[in-house]
Amino acid sequence: MSTSNESWLTLLQEHRTIAVIRASDQSLGRQMALAVAAGGIKLIEITWNTDAAAELIRHLRQELPNCTIGTGTLLNLEQVHQAIDAGAEFLFTPHTNTSLINTAVNAGVPIVPGALSPSEIVTAIDAGASCVKVFPIQAVGGVSYIKALQGPLGHIPLIPTGGVTFANAKDFITAGAIAVGLAGDLFPKPLIASGDWQGITQRAKKLRSQFNHDP
Repeated sequence: MSTSNESWLTLLQEHRTIAVIRASDQSLGRQMALAVAAGGIKLIEITWNTDAAAELIRHLRQELPNCTIGTGTLLNLEQVHQAIDAGAEFLFTPHTNTSLINTAVNAGVPIVPGALSPSEIVTAIDAGASCVKVFPIQAVGGVSYIKALQGPLGHIPLIPTGGVTFANAKDFITAGAIAVGLAGDLFPKPLIASGDWQGITQRAKKLRSQFNHDP
């Protein structure tokens, strides 16, 4: 079942955070997903370069029915088709490619292409993207860049990734982003290496608590 753009945007406004999981082992990816889900994060992205990503997405949709499971790091049309076939409920790409956007739109699956410049952002939206991933945000000024885009492009829902941390996540939302994507700061390597899933769950709870008082 696909997620409509309208309901996808509502989910983003409600939950504000997307856990981005990249794992070299499928069982590790599953544990990471279960840990953040236990901490209240409902939007989970399994990157396509994760081990057995398609199979993991299928399993997690069964295992975590209250979460919305999507994928990212999609680079070409073949991967987009495979992700849709696997049941991904949203799609992220690191770049803006109109044929990938059109394919997802025709399939009724929200797609969030990566873009950096105002021209790329507008191109992505005009092609039918539900919202735009501003990536890599840290390299272009972080929160201040999102704030600067609000004047001319405030009507476009933006999701910064690539440099979002616990310390600045709420600042991005305040600056106008609809949601943020976190990877490394949500999954510290020492906790992953030691299998401290309760520690990951606590981090997820801490992150979610930043947004509990959103209007």
